[in-house]
Amino acid sequence: MRKHKVIIDTDPGVDDSACLAFAFFDKRLDIKLLTTVSGNVNIKFVTRNLLHLLDRFNVDFPVAVGSDKPLVRERKSAEYIHSASGMGGYTPPKEVHHKPIKEDAIEAMYKVLKEGNGDISIIALGPQTNVARLLTKHPDIISKIPRIVFMGGSPYGVPGFSDHISFNISSDPEAFKIVLDSKIPLVMIPYDMGRREAYLPEDFVYQLRDTNDFGNFLYLMYSTYWEPKFPDKRIATNDTCAYLYLAYPHLFTCKRVEVDVDLVDVPGKTFVKFEKNGHVILTVKIKRKKFLKFYLNKVKKIGKILEKR
Repeated sequence: MRKHKVIIDTDPGVDDSACLAFAFFDKRLDIKLLTTVSGNVNIKFVTRNLLHLLDRFNVDFPVAVGSDKPLVRERKSAEYIHSASGMGGYTPPKEVHHKPIKEDAIEAMYKVLKEGNGDISIIALGPQTNVARLLTKHPDIISKIPRIVFMGGSPYGVPGFSDHISFNISSDPEAFKIVLDSKIPLVMIPYDMGRREAYLPEDFVYQLRDTNDFGNFLYLMYSTYWEPKFPDKRIATNDTCAYLYLAYPHLFTCKRVEVDVDLVDVPGKTFVKFEKNGHVILTVKIKRKKFLKFYLNKVKKIGKILEKR
């Protein structure tokens, strides 16, 4: 079993919180650092949410606070789907026990990567402001980042994919452009992956509620997080797919591509060109039955771990 060293840059967020909860207990990940970035809700709330997750699940990882706004644009918010607190139908407490480290996210990321052996990947679950600031301030670190797995974007105009301007990329397209231009190997988890491939149907979500306390935690978050613009009730698992790609790549079918992003006409619109030697890996399919079975088994295992604590 290969163990992946990672920095997770995140803006919890319902889907971020679910992803993090799985990642905390996965032996295939060695989490070196967690960093927060303004995205789904403001930096104060995403940081509070992340620290609360450490409290709730009785785990301990260093947390560094990152950017409170995009590089050049006004801050967006996704409270309309994540709720004002950011955790959907679950209400986090106002006070938390875990505290962030003194270093900000940029310097903390740089330190961790610098001390590594070029084997620490970044999982970017929100706008890529922190990553772009890191690459701009410390360009020497580019050669030490083996890959960035990010959630966001859409293969705009490609048959079989829906046209979509993703929240993460459109929140800070300039940051994404900096990351693209760095030529660090990237893995793109697009809009369609969590919403049209790896979604959770309504009956599955209610099954989570009845599985154990951990499943009920997921259910509470998901209870106000149903995807709009679909004829059925479903829950998107976008960020969870980003973690799963790194730890369990066999679940996915992928293509090599090159990606560009619009900064002017439709900021955040991503364009994809299929290239045999493209520096971006695009996930295009997931083994759906295996994914749902895997997801439920993870919920059961984590529930048993928590029951013993």
